[in-house]
Amino acid sequence: MPNQALTSLFRPEILAMSAYHVADANNFIKLDAMENPYNWPEELQQVWLEQLKSCPLNRYPDPEAKDLAAALRLTNGIPEQSDLLLGNGSDEIIQILMMALPNNAAVLAPEPGFVMYKQIARSLGLRYQGVPLSDDGFELDLPAMLASIERLRPSLIFLAYPNNPTGNLFDVNAIEAILAAAPGLVVVDEAYAPFADASFIDQLPHRPNLLVMRTVSKLGLAGLRLGFLAGDKAILEQLDKVRLPYNINCLTQLTAEFALKHQQFLLEQTQTIRQQRAEVFNALSAIDSLKTYPSSANFILFKTLDRPASAVFASLKQQGILIKNLSPQGGPLDNCLRVTIGKPEENRAFLDALHHALTE
Repeated sequence: MPNQALTSLFRPEILAMSAYHVADANNFIKLDAMENPYNWPEELQQVWLEQLKSCPLNRYPDPEAKDLAAALRLTNGIPEQSDLLLGNGSDEIIQILMMALPNNAAVLAPEPGFVMYKQIARSLGLRYQGVPLSDDGFELDLPAMLASIERLRPSLIFLAYPNNPTGNLFDVNAIEAILAAAPGLVVVDEAYAPFADASFIDQLPHRPNLLVMRTVSKLGLAGLRLGFLAGDKAILEQLDKVRLPYNINCLTQLTAEFALKHQQFLLEQTQTIRQQRAEVFNALSAIDSLKTYPSSANFILFKTLDRPASAVFASLKQQGILIKNLSPQGGPLDNCLRVTIGKPEENRAFLDALHHALTE
């Protein structure tokens, strides 16, 4: 179709955007997407497969996913006063939130942060404003955040806790100050909660404009595409009007509920990942030509000091290791790479390949 015809069909902001790119990971040690690298125990897989036989694929799923919601409440410690909204991953929840906003509403988030906040806001024609984090450790610049809140009066603020791609937990007092100053909703995105000893879930009954978003992806169920939002019932009642019916399919409902009822193996895997994170962090910190940032997530951000990050990334890829090259984003992420914590043997392979990439 001619470009002129496309211009008349689509909004300018859509034409100006690029699609979200996912790298081809075939034949690589995959350490680029913050996934749990471990599978389920064989005996548990067999029990799960037996249960799948009872899933009525000819029927629409429970539109409210009531049994799954109850399991999520129990395993995540959701306060009784709070309601839940389930989504096809956190991405759909972010989209639902923004679709419910007034036309031309402002959306605010620290940067660097999760790219989908900006991507979805721009795709919906909303006014997105990123506020740079500090240069000395990617902390919230509270004066800048408060000034942006005063100037833009945002309907929605996102705070990833821990932050992606930096891995750090923002200062609790700074988040509380933002909650107090915000004229609209504040979403604390706790996607990496399994790897951090911090949460705002217990604050939900005391903060009417607070919403907490989580996903089961990082816990080890990324293939299910399941996220949820917890918060004030009156707010979630409005958001539920935007949610498409039957958005959580029956296989996801059955499998996620089963996994959460047998979650001990997931918690053990999470603990192993946390232990491996400490080992990889220590190994990276020992390399003089790198600056390594502390992480409360299942990944580590590091900056190359002597060689271009893109060259190191290319060398790792040539050696069969796929991590995330953040350097093209520029700014504070210039010469930065992000590695997901994998199995011990995968982490050793990454470190060996990295040493080669830094010295070749």
